[in-house]
Amino acid sequence: MLTTLTTLIDRLDRGAVAEDVLSWGCPVPAFGDLSTSRIATLGINPSNREFVDASGVELDGAARRFPTLNSLGLASWSHTDATHMASIMDSCRSYFSRNPYNSWFQRLEYIIADADASYYRASSDAGHLDGACHLDLIPYATARKWTELAYRQRATLLAAGGDTLGLLLQQSPVRVLVLNGRSVVEGFQELAGVRLDSQEITAWKLSRTSTDHVKGIAYTGTINELSGFHFGRSIKVLGFNHNLQSSFGVTKEVMTSIRDWVTCAARKDNCETT
Repeated sequence: MLTTLTTLIDRLDRGAVAEDVLSWGCPVPAFGDLSTSRIATLGINPSNREFVDASGVELDGAARRFPTLNSLGLASWSHTDATHMASIMDSCRSYFSRNPYNSWFQRLEYIIADADASYYRASSDAGHLDGACHLDLIPYATARKWTELAYRQRATLLAAGGDTLGLLLQQSPVRVLVLNGRSVVEGFQELAGVRLDSQEITAWKLSRTSTDHVKGIAYTGTINELSGFHFGRSIKVLGFNHNLQSSFGVTKEVMTSIRDWVTCAARKDNCETT
């Protein structure tokens, strides 16, 4: 992960990212220990709440989740040394044992738990569990939400950080990649140059009172390389169109159905869906 982090910090220092990036916050290559993870969930990019509170004030003390220029005592990222890099990497590896953004991650933990994987409990804590981590298409936090950014800004961000995902996966033991939401699926397909298989699942339909119901779509595929990085193995890709943290009307029943499908699909090539 050191090579990836070095690249990301260099791009941040050179200003090779969109203007909406929180340039004073470190890049976040991974949430959790990538080196021990069989399953990885995938999002768009880190939330600004990884660095600031609800009022926009930088997190500090026990509330801090990741290093910043301020916490590292740096004037710019060009002054980053081996000690600073180690601090950032440690904050990534130990993320779920310190002060994780639980209101966001616990929904995904629920989805992968029956596949015998966990963000919070390593295999050393419980013999039947595999480690899990979270990755993002773009490892930079932004001041505004992804949906509020212009297309040009999204494209710049994807170009500035997306290629490092392939290197991270190449250097990991990840076998299953779980994509959270339609924007992630679309971004992943663009980055990987693939078209995932899709299937409508009735049990995932979200009810609406004044408009048409929102369909539930499952996505499946397999990749052996990404952005020119060959894995030497196949990675199963599973996705769903609902963003579990923000899609209105994602009920417990829908969550359970998605969990059951991910559990089955992570273990087998084909699962019955309705």
